[in-house]
Amino acid sequence: MEQTSILVVDDDKEIAELVEIHLVSDGYRVFKAFSAKEGLEILDREDIKLVILDIMMPGVDGLNMCKTIRGTSTIPIIMLSARSADIDKIIGLSTGADDYVIKPFNPLELTARVKSQLRRYTKFNPNSREERIDKEIMVNHLVINKEDHRVIAYEKEVKLTPIEFDILYLLASNPGRVFSTDEIFERVWNEKMYEANNTVMVHIRRLREKIEMDSRNAQIIKTVWGVGYKIEK
Repeated sequence: MEQTSILVVDDDKEIAELVEIHLVSDGYRVFKAFSAKEGLEILDREDIKLVILDIMMPGVDGLNMCKTIRGTSTIPIIMLSARSADIDKIIGLSTGADDYVIKPFNPLELTARVKSQLRRYTKFNPNSREERIDKEIMVNHLVINKEDHRVIAYEKEVKLTPIEFDILYLLASNPGRVFSTDEIFERVWNEKMYEANNTVMVHIRRLREKIEMDSRNAQIIKTVWGVGYKIEK
C-alpha cells in the first residue's frame, strides 16, 4: 500500500524530528525541511498530501510560504506556532491554513489533526477512490457539485480548500437554517469546541472573499447577528 507523504517544515530540527517519529509510527512517509525554500523545493518534486508548517522561520516565514502554496494547491496545511493570541491564529488561518496548533503541543493531538485533515482532503480530491455521492445543489447564486467538489458562484468557478468546501456545503445543503459557530466547528472539524475562538469566523471571511460579489455586503452567506450563519433558499 502506498504511503501518504507529509512535509514537515520547521527550522527547529528537534521539533521536526519529534513530529517525524510520531507520523512514521502511524504509517506516513515524512519529508523534512528546515526552511521555506527547502520546503517549496520538496513540494515541487514530491507528491505531498499535507504540510505541517512552522510560522516563525528565518528568511521566508511560514505565513508567506503558506500563501505561496495556496497559489497552486489546496492540500491541507497545519500551522505550528508558539504564539497563542487570537490575532495570531486569525492571521495564520487568513493566509490559507486549515488548522493551527500551538507549541508546545501534544504529538498525539497533532497526529489526530493530521488524520482529520487527510480524511477531508481524500473526500475533497476528485481522484479519491472513496465512494462519492453524485449530488448537485443549486441555491442562491451557487452551484455545488459534491461528486467532483466543483463550486460555481455567480456563473464563475471558484477554488476552495477542503475546509471551505465543507463549510459551504453544510450551509448550502440546509438552506434557511442558521448554524452557530460552535455547531459549524463541530460538524466540519468533527470535534467539540471547548473554548471560544475565531476559526470559523476566519474561514467564513475567506469563503466570502471567494464567492461573494462584494464580501463586505454578503448576499450568499448571511450573518444572523448573535446567532450564526446561513444561506437563504
